[in-house]
Amino acid sequence: MSPLSKTTFQDWEARQLQKPDFVEAVQALDPGYQIARLRIQRGLTQAQLAELVGTRQPSIARLESGQSHPSLSFLQRVADVLQARIEIKLIPLEVTKV
Repeated sequence: MSPLSKTTFQDWEARQLQKPDFVEAVQALDPGYQIARLRIQRGLTQAQLAELVGTRQPSIARLESGQSHPSLSFLQRVADVLQARIEIKLIPLEVTKV
């Protein structure tokens, strides 16, 4: 029988963040990262994207950095400009027994 792990989540996370594959997978899940990636692939600056979306550059910067909680309608406008689609996934907080 193995002893209980003394590893904290922070220790585990710090080790994982040293692995390029792990960092890439985490970034791929982040909406701000996805928006920045698509914006750059489309050859747009934050200011250009903001103008096309009908907002200001600081709004795009906050969106890409994860410092804002945008509405679904705003995200849809961004996705439309970036020629992308939005996927939403609902995850139950607890498992219900049937």
